[in-house]
Amino acid sequence: MTELRHIGRSIHRLEDPPLLLGQGRFVDDIHLPGTLEAAFVRSPHAHAALRGINAAAAQAAPGVVAVLTLADLAPHLTRQQMPIQFRNSKLPPHCTPYPLAKDEVAYVGQAVAVVIASSRYLAEDAAALVEVDYDILPAVSDCKRALAPDSPWARQGRSTNILAEIRQGYGEVDAAFASAPHRLKLGLKQHRGGAHSIEGRGVLAAYDAGEDRLTVWSSTQLAHELRSFLMELLDLDENRLRVVTPDVGGGFGAKFLMYPEEIVIPLAGRMLRRPIKWIEDRREHFLASIQERDQYWELEVAFDGAGRLLAVRGEMVHDQGAYTPQGINTAYNSSTAFPGPYVLPAYEIRALVVETNKVPTVPVRGAGYPQGCFAMERTLDRIAQALGLDRALVRERNLVPAAAMPYTTPLKSRSGSAIAYDTGDFPKSMNSVIEAIEYKTFIQRQNAARSSGRYLGIGIANGMKGTGRGPYESALVRVGRTGRVSVFTGAMPMGQGVKTALAQICAEQLGVAPEEIAVTAGDTATIPLGMGGFASRQTVTAGSSAHLAAASVRQKALGMAAHLLEAAVEDLEMRDGRIELRGVPGHGVTLREVASVLCGDPGYAIPGKFAPGLESYQTFAPDALTYGIGCHAAEVEVDIGTGAVRILRYIVATDCGRAVNPMMVEGQIHGGAAHGIGNALYEWMGFDEGAQPITTTFAEYLLATSTEMPKIEVRLLEYPASTNPLGVKGVGEAGCVPAAAAIISAVENALEPFGVRIDETPILPPRLLALIEAASKRA
Repeated sequence: MTELRHIGRSIHRLEDPPLLLGQGRFVDDIHLPGTLEAAFVRSPHAHAALRGINAAAAQAAPGVVAVLTLADLAPHLTRQQMPIQFRNSKLPPHCTPYPLAKDEVAYVGQAVAVVIASSRYLAEDAAALVEVDYDILPAVSDCKRALAPDSPWARQGRSTNILAEIRQGYGEVDAAFASAPHRLKLGLKQHRGGAHSIEGRGVLAAYDAGEDRLTVWSSTQLAHELRSFLMELLDLDENRLRVVTPDVGGGFGAKFLMYPEEIVIPLAGRMLRRPIKWIEDRREHFLASIQERDQYWELEVAFDGAGRLLAVRGEMVHDQGAYTPQGINTAYNSSTAFPGPYVLPAYEIRALVVETNKVPTVPVRGAGYPQGCFAMERTLDRIAQALGLDRALVRERNLVPAAAMPYTTPLKSRSGSAIAYDTGDFPKSMNSVIEAIEYKTFIQRQNAARSSGRYLGIGIANGMKGTGRGPYESALVRVGRTGRVSVFTGAMPMGQGVKTALAQICAEQLGVAPEEIAVTAGDTATIPLGMGGFASRQTVTAGSSAHLAAASVRQKALGMAAHLLEAAVEDLEMRDGRIELRGVPGHGVTLREVASVLCGDPGYAIPGKFAPGLESYQTFAPDALTYGIGCHAAEVEVDIGTGAVRILRYIVATDCGRAVNPMMVEGQIHGGAAHGIGNALYEWMGFDEGAQPITTTFAEYLLATSTEMPKIEVRLLEYPASTNPLGVKGVGEAGCVPAAAAIISAVENALEPFGVRIDETPILPPRLLALIEAASKRA
């Protein structure tokens, strides 16, 4: 790809004007005549058997149209239990939730019934009148406690709380440990948190009895996947079902699955033949939207006197929550992400996926990679401390060298393909960050600060993220009679700038300005197939599909123009909506004229015997993931009197492949880093020993805000990927993968005089003060 005119430019996002002017159209902005609203009756108990539901008082309440339980829905469902999203024959049966609870509830917030009323206020009032007879059962909150012989079962009918066991391994682990000059052990805890997009979940469903057609608007990351679930569970023909995703106010993984509410609301709308809307409130999000982690890691590492890794073995315990609506991909990703960009000769990990009485676990931004990265980076810090070596030097000695690229690890992704790092220069990435943050002179700054009673620290972490996950994504590029270029895709915008990126990619091929290209996404009526937004994939997959489709349209347009102008294709160029003879301005045809000719006239053959229409539909199916490296460095100050941590500087180097829009890439890195900073220092999703959530508002669960965020300095390293025609790599999650590891390393470095060791995230001020006090007593 040469002489790029649009790719690589930081143009303003095409999505932004309506959003900035308050003209965005989210699910709750859609108002249909006669719409009813829903409120869910949710379990106040972490574990209980359901003995009965009395809805008489609620049914008689003002404005109530219906109160529905699973017994009411069951006759209209092909199966009562929801299908698992990622098919896995190794998982036990009955691990997925029901649309509404059947015989038991297994976490606080699980939906038991739904009230449909003329307004949300009346529905909420009536929901409080529903009487549910619960027989309270023992609950288990901690996944390590769930492994104990005397632990309660998280679900009735279970004989174990272990849902699955994952084993990863390669190399001569035992031999490496037997001959290793040095060994050490460490234990780590990574606490669960949520996604917390600005817009919560939401569903609106309208049934048209005249056409026997159901239309569903949902704030989802997976419009086509939701349609497939509804088709299966409600026994609907795809031509009678349309799923539309309007503007989405963020997803971050919480909208990357099919929820019970997304089944209940469409089914209720079809049963009552009225439009029904449900908009999640923030407390519901805390209680019923998926979360990610907890994970406990117990590791042993063998290494030589220079700090080089020889082998790692251990066990990871992963909290799956009460159900498995999607799969065990978070735990799997964590176990394969551990080696990251480092040469690890031998590796053996046993990962236990454990059920507890907490909300289910599904990937949140990073999808298990930050956890594997944290475990590796803490391991490298411990090696440096044990040998008295510089932390950056230990990392440099273990990084995959540039000369070894492309580098294939012995591990497999969950799709079965090899984990192969196709392009990049990991040492250069880290060195660029070390130089930018003035790492080599930091010791002077640190000593000067300590002499005045201030505690500064610096931390570095390298993270690897697989991007562009398949199996495919779709794009249809069409030039209509008016000459207007339209792009339709199964990709899912949710704030990343997908429409702008696709417009730039198509503009590169078709010689029109990006702002003249209309992109439609998230509507199953406009394109037959689609996968949606997850796994930092959309520029790789949808972008490549759009590129291929636009290139096909370009070739056909040039062919027709050559026929009309009686010229050779190679003598033509496309620019500013015209196809002209190269070097002869004004001698040519417009794209509109070409499209009009290809649309044909009644009774006449299309000139040149071209097939009708100027459009192309493509699905790009990547053979493997493409991997990008991110190196983060943080300089922090710790107040030893309050435990507060202030980030003074934050540097990121990211390999994004070819940057379609560098400004948007930086924006994605900023967002990912903010997420990682929250995971490191603020976001704590608390549960008591009885699995009752104790953080259900933003007064208790803290997010990083503008006052806590540092200026994030980003350096883009462009090593074009070899796995797709654009050479791009995904960046939606890249910013969060090494963030917590870098910050925790920096905080620990600041507290070096006290001998503090930090083996957990997040590290909140009270916990930090406790660690300082405990270390001081040991000294």
